[in-house]
Amino acid sequence: MVGRIRLRGDEDALDAGCGTGRITRLLAGRLPRGTVLAVDASERMAEEATRRLADLAPRVRVRRADLTTLELDEPVDLVVSTATFHWILDHEGLFQRLHAALRPGGRLVAQCGGAGNIAATLDAAREVAGREPYAAALAGMPEDWLFAAPGETEARLRRAGFAEARAWLEEAPAVFPDVAAGAEFLATVVLRTHLPRLTAEAGRAYAREVAEARAGRDGRVVIDYVRLNMEARRG
Repeated sequence: MVGRIRLRGDEDALDAGCGTGRITRLLAGRLPRGTVLAVDASERMAEEATRRLADLAPRVRVRRADLTTLELDEPVDLVVSTATFHWILDHEGLFQRLHAALRPGGRLVAQCGGAGNIAATLDAAREVAGREPYAAALAGMPEDWLFAAPGETEARLRRAGFAEARAWLEEAPAVFPDVAAGAEFLATVVLRTHLPRLTAEAGRAYAREVAEARAGRDGRVVIDYVRLNMEARRG
């Protein structure tokens, strides 16, 4: 995604939801005469990104911030985001804040989970969650994500003030060689809000059973990712 963005190399950019800073570094590499402000709502992630990106300071800065209340001292030319927006339920408010963060003519380029994302995997997680010994602990698990469709995303971007907006889905399944690898990934990413409700032993067993439910005849585990891509421009 970063590679396809058309850049002069001197833009000021915002990495919205930087995590550990891996994408921030890629973006900074494409902006040798520009700057990058990396933000993340997690204090732990912001601290890790600060450590990992220290060699790029002061051209690259890291700040802890909530994207839904984000305010910048100076607007930027470009907002980039990967694997973050689906964790924010208020896309209307999110897009308004990002529109305000951009200079006139500035662009938003983002990718997150979209409509249909990990649908089969979540079905498997729910089915296993109904079994013993998980049922009581996992009853009423909230769905704290928003996997939006392209049409509604384009409409929200335009309501937020963007002059141009385009969104589309892309199937991008993640394939793991065996149940052990699939279970490790599920425990770290997809089931990360489930496992705190279980004991460590039960959590490992739960992740493995979900991985087994997603394993094919060849033993490989497929996580059915669907990415929502979006590009927008402030007028």
